Amino acid sequence: MFHVHYRAMKDALLSRIHDRTARIGVIGQGYVGLPLALLFHEAGFHVTGFDVDPRKVESLRKGESFIKHIGAERVATAVKSGKYHATADFDGLRDCDAIAICVPTPLGAHREPDNSFIHATGREIAKRLRPGQLVLLESTTYPGTTDEELQPILETSGLVCGREFFLAFSPEREDPGRKDFDTKTTAKLVGGVDAVSTELAVALYRTGVAKVVPVSSARVAESAKLLENVFRSVNIALVNELKTVFDRMDIDIWEVIEAAKTKPFGFMPFYPGPGLGGHCIPLDPFYLSWKAAEHGQWARFVELAGEINTSMPRWVVAKVADALNGDSKAVKGSRILVLGLAYKANIDDDRESPSYEIIELLQESGALVDYCDPYFPEARKGRKFDLKLRTVPCTPESFARYDAVLVATAHEPFKNASLYQQAKLVVDTRNLVAPLFLAGGGPRIVKA
Repeated sequence: MFHVHYRAMKDALLSRIHDRTARIGVIGQGYVGLPLALLFHEAGFHVTGFDVDPRKVESLRKGESFIKHIGAERVATAVKSGKYHATADFDGLRDCDAIAICVPTPLGAHREPDNSFIHATGREIAKRLRPGQLVLLESTTYPGTTDEELQPILETSGLVCGREFFLAFSPEREDPGRKDFDTKTTAKLVGGVDAVSTELAVALYRTGVAKVVPVSSARVAESAKLLENVFRSVNIALVNELKTVFDRMDIDIWEVIEAAKTKPFGFMPFYPGPGLGGHCIPLDPFYLSWKAAEHGQWARFVELAGEINTSMPRWVVAKVADALNGDSKAVKGSRILVLGLAYKANIDDDRESPSYEIIELLQESGALVDYCDPYFPEARKGRKFDLKLRTVPCTPESFARYDAVLVATAHEPFKNASLYQQAKLVVDTRNLVAPLFLAGGGPRIVKA
């Protein structure tokens, strides 16, 4: 009888998905949750966006976007339609046919995974879970989280997964600011804890995503997401290490990469930088190495890549010190301007940005540090840092007042040669300034 009942619930939900009468809830209205909520809204569903931050909820209710690459017009259109609503009241979960979890999965003080946001969200859902609902986890995590951790929490409701509710994992693949792919056009992986959950999740995502790829289990989907980010982390670590090696040999790593990528096969270019940023690459590989250790295995490539990448801010600060020494100046007492708080170019996303650690390290060495970033009029207070700084104007006059200008982010406004004409020293971690002065002239430039 349970099998028949489960199948009947599946058919009923499938019918609501196909005719767009299913109500969708998305928990977390940040860089992952908001695009997903808008995607489902634009596919024709009624969507409720849940968030614990009342300021974010109030902003969304006014039709305002706090994420630059998600335009306010898109949010305003959704709100005006009456089919998208933001709220901090989780009781609305009872009315949702499908619930997507898009909450942070940070690292703890000792680089251990912190799934507390997933667990807390699961408990909120469990209080309101009803038969026939589909729960989707999108937060990046280690294999086994969906069925070993989230499922038991949801079952404290008294309902049984595989009999009375459905559960699947579908990793987010957001890349803020990207122009060629977005939530709709990036292929979506889906793995359920059972075949019926996979079928339902695939049906739902296919209403808004161009290509949906089902896999055999939630664990495969969880692992695939980690592989994507481990791949990038290891290759970025490789070029970061080669940067330090070639620097001692007086060889330009950027020129080496340009030369290597002329080979039309067998090579994929990755580029060095001041350290890793964003929510995924600095954090996710450690989720895998932590889980591997639980099974008596050691993910040595992952750990080594993390060691190299996390050392980059200190290496950059050492290069600043060396560059100032070349001008007979110490770091202590020098005025240094850091260009960019965002972790990558042309976005207002500063999650895990290495700029914060670089600024803190310079301040600890006695430097007088300011920053310039047109996307951040004021530095945000985060879990680790609270700079209490505001951006300085992006003008040649501003740059000229500092003993060193450190390029940390390759924002488009920084690609203006006139900004640097009066600068005394530029320490460039992005190879942004040197190409502006190929014809000669300009400031002293040190690549880092």
